[in-house]
Amino acid sequence: MMKTVVTLFLSSFLSINVMASETSTYDFSWLDKDKKVYVLQNRKFRKDGKFYLGLSGTKTLSGAFIDAYGANVRLGYFFSEDWGVEFVYSKHQGGQNDTAKGVKEQGAIPFYREQDTVMGGMLTWSPFYAKINTFNKIYYFDWMFGLGVANIATLDNRREFETVPSSEMTSESNTGAIWNTAIRFYMSESWSFRIDFTGTHFQAERKSESSSSTPISKSTTFSNYDLGFGLNYTF
Repeated sequence: MMKTVVTLFLSSFLSINVMASETSTYDFSWLDKDKKVYVLQNRKFRKDGKFYLGLSGTKTLSGAFIDAYGANVRLGYFFSEDWGVEFVYSKHQGGQNDTAKGVKEQGAIPFYREQDTVMGGMLTWSPFYAKINTFNKIYYFDWMFGLGVANIATLDNRREFETVPSSEMTSESNTGAIWNTAIRFYMSESWSFRIDFTGTHFQAERKSESSSSTPISKSTTFSNYDLGFGLNYTF
């Protein structure tokens, strides 16, 4: 029993100290003093010092009363293998869904605010690089994270709550936070397929109805989440 405990302790201690990087090597000098065995295969697709341009189609996953789709353009640059910057511009188009129509059929007015355009910049961190071997073919990919600031233009239906209701949408521009997580699957040195999940958050007023049916304003945090699929070109 004591021997088992000691063995487990030594295994745990040694595993803590195994922190392998791309340039780490094992000491196999007992095999051949002139050779080194690397822990990880060198990266096949490099990002350091490269620009990329991306185009994606998106589906908005948030918003109880709106179904929206969009497209975005991304321009990025990596100043090291792990760190870079990315600028994004997206345009959305949506409309009321069946839930909103159902609420109106009950005699109530649903308040909704949809994204029109988003323009922002993010600091990008890409610490994970890996490969998948399937059907005798190797696929390389990066896992990226981004965080930054964006200008978010929105449209809302606040005028439906006025004394004289109007179906005309109200446009507004707000500054908020933007974040992103993405996986890039490399198809060649220049082309990669990209899957994105992007969120935006900002403060704005919303209209609601009080018990006396008098419109009131409340400041709240709005959040939008988009799932995107597209291509990146590296140059």
